[in-house]
Amino acid sequence: MSETLADVGEFPLIQRVLADLPQGSAVSLGPGDDGGVFLVDGRAVTSVDVFVEGVHFKRDWASAYDIGRKAVAASAADLEAMGAYPVAVLVGFAAPPDLPAEWASDCVRGIRAEAGKAGLSLVGGDVSSARDITLAVTVIGETRVGLPVLRSGARPGDLVALRGRLGWAAAGLAALRRGFRSPRVAVQAFQCPTPPYGAGAEAAGFGASAMIDVSDGLLADLGHVARASGVLIDLDTRRLEIGDAVQAVAQATGREPLEFVLTGGEDHALVATFPYGQVPQSWTVIGRVEELGGLTPTVLVDGDRWAGPTGWTHFA
Repeated sequence: MSETLADVGEFPLIQRVLADLPQGSAVSLGPGDDGGVFLVDGRAVTSVDVFVEGVHFKRDWASAYDIGRKAVAASAADLEAMGAYPVAVLVGFAAPPDLPAEWASDCVRGIRAEAGKAGLSLVGGDVSSARDITLAVTVIGETRVGLPVLRSGARPGDLVALRGRLGWAAAGLAALRRGFRSPRVAVQAFQCPTPPYGAGAEAAGFGASAMIDVSDGLLADLGHVARASGVLIDLDTRRLEIGDAVQAVAQATGREPLEFVLTGGEDHALVATFPYGQVPQSWTVIGRVEELGGLTPTVLVDGDRWAGPTGWTHFA
């Protein structure tokens, strides 16, 4: 019989997490005390995400390693969306006592691997027993030049640009729901997103006026920008790339490929608005910010309102 968390115990589990834990230069005190200590040169930026088994992930759909990576990647994308540089991450981990200790260890390996990829130092957290596996991830970043990029800064005449891919995670989820494990690249995109690390700070350096990461769907998330900024955003679907894997899943499930791209979340691409002529070459222009013209702030698709759901909403 495999070792469980009940067999290991709380503090030995913590020691396993902390073993040989690397720390970045900004960290002056890592885990082991009542709090971590780190240095921030500019303005501190922080965000919290909670990941609950059965809501955000299923153990039979992804490995523990990928679930750990996904939790950190999704959280780190919020720092990117603020134009911040990564500094530190704290993780709260709760699980039932009969959870195999190996699963917890693999999840921690994923957390540490993605934190390293994102440039984050793991400086602390907490463990607890719970009915369902739950990860609570807090990320901390800093702005080194200027202010954080908010959702409220888009202005008429700005261009809307994308960095990253859209629709892949949604296609992977649709495949898994049908009992498929292919196309593998789409399933992997759902199991662990690949945010464009470093692109947020790049956008801030080029004068991005507003920015957000696509966690709930392009239309839903750009809708937050439109409302916060008091503008219309008009997307040009001719500029949106639809991957081969997304096309394949759409054909197999009888759905429109564009629906995955416009309303699918969890790819954690970045979408930002830039003054005309200031879009970085590595970003793709996909639309424009317009005056309200008597309309309510919203996102248009090729000049028209989108009929149907725009993305994921909890409690809906």
